[in-house]
Amino acid sequence: MTEIAIGVSRHLRRPGSTGRSVVHALHGMVATSHPLAALVGVEMLKRGGTAVDAAIAANAMLGLVEPMSCGIGGDLFAQVWDAGAGRVFGLDASGRAPQKASADALTARGFTHMPGDGPLSWTVPGAVAGWDALRSRFGKLPLRDLIEPAAAAAEEGFAVSEVIASFWQGAEEKLRARPESAKTFLRQGRSPRTGEVVRNPDLARSYREIASGGRDAFYRGRIARDLAAYSEASGGLLTADDLARCEPKWVDPISTTYRGVEVLELPQPGQGLTVLEMLNMLEGDDLAALGPDSADYWHLFIETKKLAYADRARWYADPELASVPVERLRSKEYARERRKLINPRRAAVGVQPGALVSDTVYVAAVDAKRNCCSLIQSIYQHFGSGMAPPGLGFAMQNRGTLFSLDPRSPNRIEGGKRPFHTIIPALALRGGRPWFVFGVMGADMQPQGQVQVLVNMLDFGMDVQAAGEAPRVDHIGSASPNGYPEAPNGGLVLAEHGIPETTLAELVRRGHEVSRTSRNGGGYQGILIDPESGVLRGGSESRSDGCAIGY
Repeated sequence: MTEIAIGVSRHLRRPGSTGRSVVHALHGMVATSHPLAALVGVEMLKRGGTAVDAAIAANAMLGLVEPMSCGIGGDLFAQVWDAGAGRVFGLDASGRAPQKASADALTARGFTHMPGDGPLSWTVPGAVAGWDALRSRFGKLPLRDLIEPAAAAAEEGFAVSEVIASFWQGAEEKLRARPESAKTFLRQGRSPRTGEVVRNPDLARSYREIASGGRDAFYRGRIARDLAAYSEASGGLLTADDLARCEPKWVDPISTTYRGVEVLELPQPGQGLTVLEMLNMLEGDDLAALGPDSADYWHLFIETKKLAYADRARWYADPELASVPVERLRSKEYARERRKLINPRRAAVGVQPGALVSDTVYVAAVDAKRNCCSLIQSIYQHFGSGMAPPGLGFAMQNRGTLFSLDPRSPNRIEGGKRPFHTIIPALALRGGRPWFVFGVMGADMQPQGQVQVLVNMLDFGMDVQAAGEAPRVDHIGSASPNGYPEAPNGGLVLAEHGIPETTLAELVRRGHEVSRTSRNGGGYQGILIDPESGVLRGGSESRSDGCAIGY
């Protein structure tokens, strides 16, 4: 019998120490934001399933236990290292705008920006199509085996965990606004509290239909008919034909090198390129000499973020319908040009893009053959559009919010177009082999969080656990691809406790607006493969309820 290793809290905490030990395992590992999801993923590995099988099973469970963040009403992106082929495959399973959608259709209804909720914020949910594409190419187990544990838990019920309960409570008003959403996710008008048992028989039924009928059960069967009817009754634009057209897309990841590590991200319409831009700019400085508590380091990080996000606002869009100068943006030469704009003593305001030529869950899974799956899935903001179609058990995403109504924007809404996306699964290689499978949740925080984790490991020498738990900053207020301008005074720096007061005072002196926060972004999950021993090292930090489990 093999042993199972689970991340646990340490009894004693010293200054600078982590709250949990690194998890070590020989055979396989899953790290994600809820223990039930990590556990069911490991069960699939022990049955002979692949990393992809484990990630799908974990994702299905997360759709039940963390419904405000993810579910089959949302989209999915993944990177897969296939050990047999010796290469990485990227999957974009994001949905497109309804064919009837256009900027004119929205402005005619009085909108100046895309709505943040309601049926006009819907795009086609791509998650189930993503499951099908991933399992068909890289899986071994039947889809019913991957989904049934979550379906059974939906019938029996699960105990709500602490962080998820707080997210649920924060969305009560949004859910109360629509009776069908309140019926699905509230009990007697309120959210469940920590430790309360929640059941979702409607989701169990939807899951089992997908398990038996495959992707067509979602895009052409009862679920599709109910979604289309609900859209029409609610004044939405999504039709049965839009759902039937859904097709995920295999893509080639894009990459850069940082301190000898190759970092891979997915191309647009996601924001993975932002990570590569930031790393390229930061590589020119000796961050290890500056140290993780220095104002010099954090100032440089924030200013680098501003420059990369200005490019993001100008250029990021669906590459099928817009020209995105990826090669220029990810080049080392371009990074050297951009970093010249950083004033080491003063915060920038009014950051412009460069002159160019030409609420979320994450799952990391590694199996015994060292196939790797880096999967991220989301319905965007808490409970997405705030709409749970009657009888289906899940909320519909509001990814359409990230389109622009500006006719000059490459990210303007058009029928059949994919919106700018925030969710980005990451993978890093050493010597051409997988080294680190990881992700950081939290919309605009994701590129910032990924860069901070990599800097913590590669510059500051932190292990896979400490790199995620270390205090973060989140700079908010950069211009956005959906048309919102840069905030006044260059935005706001949200600094977690643990960053010294003297450091923050120096940032203020340099012109940054700074505020303390208890929590920046969603949880980080990561699995590192030791290049010499092959041992798996898992990290899962305290901003979520999750853990890493290995065997």
